[in-house]
Amino acid sequence: MNSATALHPLHLDQCYLVVGLGMSGFSAAKYLLQHGYRCAVQDSRQQPPYLSALLQQFPAVELVLGELNEQLIKQYDCLVLSPGLSLHTPLMQKVAQSGKRIIGDIELFAEAVKSPVLAITGSNGKSTVTTLLGEMIAADAKRVAVGGNIGVAALDLVSDDVELYVLELSSFQLETTYSLNLAVASVLNVSEDHLDRYHDFAEYQQAKKSIYRHAQHCVSNQDDPCTFNDEQDYRFSLTDPDVPYTVIEDGQSWLVVHGEKWIATSELKLKGRHNWANCLAAIAMAQLAGISKSAILQALTAFAGLAHRSQWVAEIDGVSWINDSKATNTGAAKAAIDGIDEPIILIAGGQAKGANVSTLCESLQKHVKTVLVFGQDADILLQNWQHCVAVERVQNMDQAVQRAHQLALTGDLVLLSPACASLDMYSGFAARGEHFCRLVGELS
Repeated sequence: MNSATALHPLHLDQCYLVVGLGMSGFSAAKYLLQHGYRCAVQDSRQQPPYLSALLQQFPAVELVLGELNEQLIKQYDCLVLSPGLSLHTPLMQKVAQSGKRIIGDIELFAEAVKSPVLAITGSNGKSTVTTLLGEMIAADAKRVAVGGNIGVAALDLVSDDVELYVLELSSFQLETTYSLNLAVASVLNVSEDHLDRYHDFAEYQQAKKSIYRHAQHCVSNQDDPCTFNDEQDYRFSLTDPDVPYTVIEDGQSWLVVHGEKWIATSELKLKGRHNWANCLAAIAMAQLAGISKSAILQALTAFAGLAHRSQWVAEIDGVSWINDSKATNTGAAKAAIDGIDEPIILIAGGQAKGANVSTLCESLQKHVKTVLVFGQDADILLQNWQHCVAVERVQNMDQAVQRAHQLALTGDLVLLSPACASLDMYSGFAARGEHFCRLVGELS
C-alpha cells in the first residue's frame, strides 16, 4: 500500500466502511458516526459481539452482515479494518493496489488526539509495561488514559481532560497505522509469533518497528537487536552496564538509571528477570515523558503485576504454583522459565501458530524437570522437546494439574506457561488461566 494516501485526513463527503464489529470496530464506528461521517458497518457473523450496542446507539446505521467482497467494497471510499483481519488476504491486497485507503482505529485515534501519546509494542511484556507506565504517570498526579490493545479501545479514551495517553499496540494494529505521532515509543522485544499471519519473521519484526515511524523518542532493548531503531535510541538492558537503563549486581541486584542505583529488585513485587526488563522500559519511558523519580519509584514498589502473567497462585506442600497463561508464544514462555530459580514442572500446549518451538530446548534443559503437554499442537511440542527434557502427553488441564501435583516435590515450582495460544480449547488465555487457578485451588 502507498502509505502516503493514508496520511490524508478524514473527509465528511467520503463513505467509510468499518470492517469487523468487535471492540475496536465498534469504537471506530461510534467515533465516525458521532462526528458526522458517513459510515457503514460490516461483519461476516450474523451476531457480532457489539451488534446490540451499535443498534441501540445508532438504530439507523447502515449494517451489512455477510462476507466482505469486491462489490461491497466498491461502494465505499475508505475501509476501517479490524486488527483481526489481515492485509495479506488476496482481497485486501487487491483493495490496496487499487489505491483505496485501508486504515485502522489507531489511525482514527491519531487524528482525534491532542495530548502526547506514549506507546508500547513487543512480542511479550507489553501489557505489563503499559499498565506500569500508566501507574507511574498517575502517581505523579497527572491525568492519564491507558488502553489500546489492552482494556479500553483507544478512541474511547479520547478526552480533553487527558494529559498523557499510554497505548499498548499490537503488530496487527500497527499494520494500518500511518500518522501516529508519539512522544515516546518502545519495542520491548521481538520473538517468533503470529507466523501464521506474516510471510516470515522479518516482516513481523518490521510491523513491530513501524511504531517508531513518527516518534520523538525511541526506547529499545539492548539485549534484542530486533528492537533497534537507530543510534539515538534510549536503551535498556539486563546485561550491558553501559546503557542508560540497566541492572547491576552489588551484593544484590539493582535497577540502575544513568549510573545511579534506583531500586533493589528485592523491593519489587514483580518476579523474574524478564520483569526487571519490563520495569527498566517503563522507567525509561516515564523519564522521557517528564515523570518524577519519586512517582516512578512509588509505582514500582506498589505494582504487583497482571493476572495470568507470572501470577503467583498458591503454595501447596512446599510447591509454588504460577499462572503464566498469557505466555502464548515461545518468547514469553522462555522469559518466564529463564526467570525462575526453582526446578520447574511445566504445563504447556495449545496452538503453536507455526512457531519454531525447538528454540525453547535450551531453557527446558536448564530449568525444567518435566513438561506436561496437551492441546491441538501437543504432538508438535512432544516431537521437538522429547530429546532435551522429559515430556508427558495429557488430555487436558485437569489431567495436567493432577499429574503435576503427583510429580512435584517440596521446593519445586509448577508453571503454566503454555508457549501457545489457547483458542483450541478456551475462549482466550484468561479463561485458560482461570481454569488452572480453580484446579490449583481445589488441590489446596
